[in-house]
Amino acid sequence: MCIEKHYEDAVQLLKQLIATPSFSKEEQGTAKILGQFMTDKGVAYNQHLNNIWALNKHFDPAKPTILLNSHHDTVKPNPQYTRDPFAPTVEDGKLFGLGSNDAGGCLVSLLAAFLHFYEKNDLPYNIVVAITAEEEISGVNGIESILNVLPEIDLAIVGEPTKTDLAVAEKGLMVLDCVAHGKAGHAARDEGENALYNAMDDINWFRTYRFPKVSESLGPVKMSVTVVQTSNKAHNVVPAECSFVVDIRATDQYTLEEMLEVIKQHVKCDVTPRSMRMRPSFIPRDHALVKAGLSLGKQLYGSPTTSDQALIPATSVKVGPGDSARSHTADEFIYLEEIRQGIDTYIKLLSIVNGVN
Repeated sequence: MCIEKHYEDAVQLLKQLIATPSFSKEEQGTAKILGQFMTDKGVAYNQHLNNIWALNKHFDPAKPTILLNSHHDTVKPNPQYTRDPFAPTVEDGKLFGLGSNDAGGCLVSLLAAFLHFYEKNDLPYNIVVAITAEEEISGVNGIESILNVLPEIDLAIVGEPTKTDLAVAEKGLMVLDCVAHGKAGHAARDEGENALYNAMDDINWFRTYRFPKVSESLGPVKMSVTVVQTSNKAHNVVPAECSFVVDIRATDQYTLEEMLEVIKQHVKCDVTPRSMRMRPSFIPRDHALVKAGLSLGKQLYGSPTTSDQALIPATSVKVGPGDSARSHTADEFIYLEEIRQGIDTYIKLLSIVNGVN
């Protein structure tokens, strides 16, 4: 199939997806559309919950495997929308609609690239495509739920809007629930021990501490206290307990376990991580896929945002059409030319890595 036909099919599919609400955990409609698209293209697909995946026609277990992954769930529409978020409309070369940029353009471009290679029988790599759910909420019923049934993955290309540049590293995420303790007392008398004041000491540590190792691609670890509350609502009671939440953006320089150990050594409050799932990602700059990107004139950078890349236990890169700055904004759109560029980029990257024309 020619590239132009892939492009036309991709745009038509994206319009169907935009017109079908697919909030995280509610992706049944778009899963059905994706399955029908696969069937119409003669591709046997698999489905678990709202996750759809397929193997190239001549899949060979003896060969290494490249995973192409993007997501079909969306956030809810920004309240400042002036358009119908579910009406796919083309104006001035832009396709408007919820999920058009994040990550519909990437999704349909990856599918086009998968179909381009689907019937080739002489590839050194298998190619698997997985269009998954719950990415926007890092849900357990998304990519993570099918890792045990996918073939072993040696390399992954994660489709997110990067202007088709290569995010060669991505920050991980660790959220901490912290609780500082004190002793209740009457605020009018010199009684009790104020847990809020105790929390302030630890909060100040989170605010000022700097992990010494700085990532070449991702910069320093970033810690932000984002929520604070005490155990009581009365103005005249010294609080016995104060809880706060810390958002930590991790780099490739530390494991989450290493950072947690450092934190526990420095603060007095109780510290409980909500999850250790969202780990930082990194691909060596001398990897064949990175070299392929450089040969195409792509820029390399470290991504501060988190995606399903954090859940894929394989060497990976994040790349795709569209602009991350448009994600989750009102009147979201993607340029049609960006979709064409996305298809071209994915096909060229895979062609170089596979050594084919």
